[in-house]
Amino acid sequence: MGKYINIGNKGFQVTRNSEYVDKSGLISVVNKTLFTNQQFSCVTRCRRFGKSMAAKMLCAYYDRSVDSRSLFADLEIAKDPSFEKHLNKYPVIFLDMTTFVTKFHDDDIVEKIDSALKADVVEAYPHVPMRENSDLMDCLLRIAEVTEDQFIFIIDEWDAICREFHHGTSAMDRYVNWLRRMFKSVDGTRVFAGVYMTGILPIKKYKTESALNNFIEYSMVMPRKMAPYFGFTKHEVRMLAEKHGMDFDELVKWYDGYQIGTQPSMFNPNSVMQAIDNGLCMSYWASTGAFDAVAHYIQMNYEGLKDDIIQMLAGGRRPVDPTGFQNDMSVIHSRDDVLTVLIHLGYLSYDWQEEECYIPNHEVAKEMENAVKVNNWQPVVNSIQQSKQLLRSTLEGDCEAVARGIDNAHDENTSILSYNNENSLACVLSIAYYYARNDYIIHRELASGKGFADLVLIPRKNVDSPAIVLELKYNRNADAAIDQIKRKQYPAKVAEYTGDLLLVGINYDKESKTHQCIIEKWHDPD
Repeated sequence: MGKYINIGNKGFQVTRNSEYVDKSGLISVVNKTLFTNQQFSCVTRCRRFGKSMAAKMLCAYYDRSVDSRSLFADLEIAKDPSFEKHLNKYPVIFLDMTTFVTKFHDDDIVEKIDSALKADVVEAYPHVPMRENSDLMDCLLRIAEVTEDQFIFIIDEWDAICREFHHGTSAMDRYVNWLRRMFKSVDGTRVFAGVYMTGILPIKKYKTESALNNFIEYSMVMPRKMAPYFGFTKHEVRMLAEKHGMDFDELVKWYDGYQIGTQPSMFNPNSVMQAIDNGLCMSYWASTGAFDAVAHYIQMNYEGLKDDIIQMLAGGRRPVDPTGFQNDMSVIHSRDDVLTVLIHLGYLSYDWQEEECYIPNHEVAKEMENAVKVNNWQPVVNSIQQSKQLLRSTLEGDCEAVARGIDNAHDENTSILSYNNENSLACVLSIAYYYARNDYIIHRELASGKGFADLVLIPRKNVDSPAIVLELKYNRNADAAIDQIKRKQYPAKVAEYTGDLLLVGINYDKESKTHQCIIEKWHDPD
């Protein structure tokens, strides 16, 4: 075993010794790419979504220096027709790029990477004569000629250099040239059976073209067939919850909500496992330098970006075009670039069918709330802080206090949202009830009865509070809002989910710029 070549399967052994959710089906997807035009794969997903675990799993499976059969015998991949064909059949080069970027900070880092890998490879093939002044690729070509070996090359955190050395620096230019030298030329297909790179950001674009356009990219925006392996599915989390006696609905509230390709409901795997280990759902998503790096772009408010963030905090979705992003966090030109960075980092989820982004769950919403505080968006901060009292006043039936609370939320946000606009008014209402997300599932424009209720709050499991239906009127009166709730039979639909129900009618008077509120307890006439 070497330091970088044929390192064995101990990394995956540690994973199997821990609580493990079977994601070995990923191997089948990679197997299908070997020795094909799709043999170069770049798989990027956000932090704490299992990138390194997947890389170690692939290393254990392909590495011919060990016998890994027992590690995979009870997993999904063992039933796949390709399992025997590729199990422990290849010399594997494994490079964790973070081991270099944390140690070296000069422009010669790429040369040091090449030299270290070359020394390890040459030592592994002492019987193969090497030419003088050979670089790593020269050595691999020579080995392939003499032995007919073809390598699996796995790079974990491939973009660590891109995040450490910014666009235009000498180290970045050298790194791109090194990647092209290794993988772009026709020699790559002679040397490698397959290449698997994983990281956070997709391959950097130069102008409109990828620097390595022979790679097939799998990302948070376009995961392709790897989508099921980007996170935990609802079925997987339900089984974990049952096994460990955890509240599944709480896990859904905190960590669900990612739409990844064709997978409509994916969980943050690291946070789920930490919650199960601690027996407690809370935020395990600590603030990162990566998010800090884009926070100032949010503050600059590209093309109304601040409004977009606030709308998403209120539970809304915003359109986004991720195609123009250069896959470089130091090259940000628009609101779409910032939103796309946040998608790749996992702070937003991307609905590729609707081309929209949104905040996926309670854990991420808490971090976005922290970002709002850091950026000193005081009106929104005030509304969030006051929302706890507003919910209490609503449950107590204090109409005057509710009207005052919504007045305050509206006034606080007039500098951000258009004051006399019905959609903005609904957004303000969602912000005003922000605290309610702790105990309620909140729906905007919920199909109920014969129409769409403006805002519906359904209590979460084990929450002993009534459901709330809010109807908003503009320049009419609160009685009209209550009448519409009853006339269009909103309560009948909501009653399918819960027992007790409050009807809240709210009217905004354009002239006085104040709200009126009526609250009624609803009783089923039957």
